Parts: sequence; structure tokens; C-alpha cells
Amino acid sequence: MRVTLSLTPVFTPTAVALGNFDGVHQGHRQVIQPILKSFDQAGETLCKTVVTFHPHPQEFFSGQPRSLLTPLDEKVAQLKELGVEQLILLPFDRELASLSPEQFVQKILVEKLQARLVSVGLDFCFGKGRTGTAADLKDLAARHGVEIAIAPLKLLNNTRVSSSRIRQALLEGNVQYANYLLGRPYSLVGQVVQGQQLGRTLGFPTANLELPPEKFLPCSGVYAVRVQVCDRPDGLLTCEAAQLPGVMNLGTRPTLNGVQLLAEVHALDWSGDWYGKTLCVQLEHFIRQEQKFACLEDLTTQIRADCETARTLLGSA
Repeated sequence: MRVTLSLTPVFTPTAVALGNFDGVHQGHRQVIQPILKSFDQAGETLCKTVVTFHPHPQEFFSGQPRSLLTPLDEKVAQLKELGVEQLILLPFDRELASLSPEQFVQKILVEKLQARLVSVGLDFCFGKGRTGTAADLKDLAARHGVEIAIAPLKLLNNTRVSSSRIRQALLEGNVQYANYLLGRPYSLVGQVVQGQQLGRTLGFPTANLELPPEKFLPCSGVYAVRVQVCDRPDGLLTCEAAQLPGVMNLGTRPTLNGVQLLAEVHALDWSGDWYGKTLCVQLEHFIRQEQKFACLEDLTTQIRADCETARTLLGSA
């Protein structure tokens, strides 16, 4: 999949899904689906393209960094799996923010992207001051012969699927609900780095993950997880099919008077060397909150119990 940080050059003509797509959750996929089903038009092959904004408009206007459910590597991997052929990270700056809805359609969608089909969500807003609505987009695009698909809000059990609801569920330790809204397990992706190797001395060797600083983290605690080794053979994140059941502790290790937040993963019934490798850790169940124990023996006993709990939750033999 082609990833570009500018509008020149890009593959055209295009079928475009337009939005921020942080999380690539079920609602986002509903917006992306029409471009995946688009057929060639008038002898033209349409490039299945997702257009998002970089940085996020809220980050641009507030000046504050925004944590992401899917940092770029993860977003690219998710979109590629769906069948998207091109991701354009539209530079969000004062020039872009000042475009009126009419100018955005003319300059970006028509002239730069040569869009033949554009898909957006029902609540999509665009143009200076977010004054343009999805209905406005449909009217403006019709003047240029551009088809607009407006996806309805995605509801699950009468609840709207949104990135904010997923974030809240993760902060509450409600991993299964977050995964339900996502349509897949929430994942942490990072490189394995050298740790203090205390887990090895306790009989539970762990892989310490170095996570992207912009990654949104769930609440601290112990999780039942599945682990995959990943690679970037073509510069894009690709994970192996094989998954290992495991336990992850996300926290500061209060028993050891730690202060730095760490993600430590122990694979059940497996031993090997993961140093320098990239792991994708899928969160399946929240087991318990992190706690401080009186001694290492009590900690070891609890880790053993956590492993058995994870084994049961994950259905491991």
C-alpha cells in the first residue's frame, strides 16, 4: 500500500474515504466499505484511497499532542488488510484550515485527487470552521460529477461506535467491550528492549515493549493477551499468523518501587529470544489491577495465579 505525506504525486483517479479513522473501528470500516466495492468508471481504474489529516485537527488547533488508538504503523496495517491501496496523510496547516467547503471540494477532491467517489460519515464536517456538512459535500460535489456516499452512524446495541467510547472502555478495563466496538482486539505494538530481567529470576521471563510515545494506553493492570511476532519486510508492519497466549502487566511495578510505566509480556509455555523483535500484543481480557505486594514471594504466587487465569480465559491447554 502506498503511503504519502503530500498530494503530489498521488495515484489518480481515486475513490476516497475521507476522515480521521483513529482506531479503524467498525464505524470507520462502514465509511471505508463503499470505496472497496467501487467499480472502474468510464474505463478508469479508481485507486482505493483513504485520506486523513496529519496532524489531527484538534492537535493542530490546541497545540497539545494527541494520543492515538492506532499510530501510523498500526493504521497502515489495518487499512492494508481491508484492501485500501493508498493512504494520504493530508498536511493539516493554516492554509488547509482556511479553505472554505467549496474550495476544499474544488482544490483537494477534484483537482488534486481527481475523485470520482467520496465516502464520509453522516457527522463529517469540513472546511473553514467546520462549516461544511456531509449534505453540503454532496451538493458541492454534484456540481463536479463526483458521487458522494454518506455512511450512517454505526450502532451496536443502540450505542454509537466511536473512538471516544473505545478509549473510555479501555480506561475502565473493559477490554471486551472495547474490542467489540473495534471489531478486533486492541493491540500494543512495540520493539522488545532490554529490561532488568527480574521476571526471569522469578521463573516468568518477560519481554519489555518499547511503545510509541503517542500510543493510547489502557488502564494499568494485568491482562490476558495473545502475542504475535511482526516484521517490516517492505516498510509496512506485517504480523505472523502464529499467536502465543500470554500475560501482560502494564504498570510501574509498585512492589519494586518502580516509577516508569512498563509493558511486560510473558508468553505461556514458551521460551525464546525476542530481543530486538517487534511484537503485536492483543488484549483479550483484563484480569486485575496492579497492586503492591509485601515481598517477591507473594508477587510470584500472584503471577502464577494470573497465568492460570489467563490460561483459562484464553482457552489454553
